[in-house]
Amino acid sequence: MGYTKQAKLLGDQRVFSLTPEVKKYTLRDVGFVESKGGKFVLERPLDPQVDFAVSLKLKVTISADLKTFKMVTTNGNGLREINLFKKNDPQILEQLKFSLQELQDRQIIRLN
Repeated sequence: MGYTKQAKLLGDQRVFSLTPEVKKYTLRDVGFVESKGGKFVLERPLDPQVDFAVSLKLKVTISADLKTFKMVTTNGNGLREINLFKKNDPQILEQLKFSLQELQDRQIIRLN
């Protein structure tokens, strides 16, 4: 899946978009890391019971111009997209909700 102006997670009905207010310094404050190509990448573990390396993750990547992005939930090594809503694990879904809410509170993404 490429970069788009709107994104939704596999299995989720909600659609998110970047806010016009998003700033590079806010991305860094939240934990995004800037790649050599200028993209901003955030990986958040979603399973507090296991090590970061094997935990399911929320991965958000924002283009260098802050106009497009993509969001996925992945397995531990980040190579396969996972539908967290099929798993129906309340702890993981709660952590996902918390991570997405933080991005909304910091005016990075918004619910459409």
